[in-house]
Amino acid sequence: MARLAFLGSPPAAVAALRALVDADHDVAMVVSRADARRGRGTGRSPSAVKQAAVDLGLPVTDRLDDVTGVGAELGVVVAYGRIVPRSVLDALPMVNVHFSLLPRWRGAAPVERAVLAGDSDTGVCLMRLEEGLDTGPVVSSVALRVGEGEHVSPLRDRLAVAGAELLVEALAHGVDAMGPGEPQRGEPTYADKVRIDELRLDWTRPAVDLERVVRLDRAWTTVGGRRLLVLDAVAHPDRSPPGADAPGELAGTEVRTGEGVLELVVVQPAGRTPLRAAEWRRGLRRGTATRLGDEEADR
Repeated sequence: MARLAFLGSPPAAVAALRALVDADHDVAMVVSRADARRGRGTGRSPSAVKQAAVDLGLPVTDRLDDVTGVGAELGVVVAYGRIVPRSVLDALPMVNVHFSLLPRWRGAAPVERAVLAGDSDTGVCLMRLEEGLDTGPVVSSVALRVGEGEHVSPLRDRLAVAGAELLVEALAHGVDAMGPGEPQRGEPTYADKVRIDELRLDWTRPAVDLERVVRLDRAWTTVGGRRLLVLDAVAHPDRSPPGADAPGELAGTEVRTGEGVLELVVVQPAGRTPLRAAEWRRGLRRGTATRLGDEEADR
């Protein structure tokens, strides 16, 4: 089995770390982000990968240079969130588990961008790490179908499991047997981080596009000057709600859009827990505006 260093931070990277340990690889060092401040207090919380490493009894650090002194044969990177400099790559070759079918969706938010673009297929690539942004040769890959209406969180979970399996399979016969990989083929697209303004529901857009935004699990609008999270919704592109004449106008739990209707399913008003949209709608006080998105939300 191989002696490895592991670099990662978010929950999506934990499956790969645990899979390597379960496959009896020697994980000599785990590198993860420094503990982050928790809420408004002074306490700090470890990343999901750091907590998993501690639970597994693995040495963990937030200093990237530490990986060069542990005698590892290979570094494994999964959603680490930082560029690995040439000086470290020269000291330790690395592979990266990337949640897309490269060269489509190079960058920080491949799962989110696949959902926003309406991709019907995505996947995972195991690639050799280079200084460029996800440009390295692909060692192996696996394609996954995106479920109809599937949200980003369960899709990312499925990709994480597929990536862990791909990694373990590639290392089954040791680091040297992995091979150099094949150059990426096709036109690259880039997956920038999703900005907060992209998550605000623009009711002049088609309902199909808005449903994709909702599937990112952080979509929002406003009602009566207060922010409203829209956690689940269904697009009806050929429907027009009775009595709703303008984009953003609410009729029952249906919102008129630039093309069709977005039916609200689960929402979360500011300061409250998530609830069914029908229950939220019944609880609106008489006189509350039924046009969504017109006013600035309270911050």
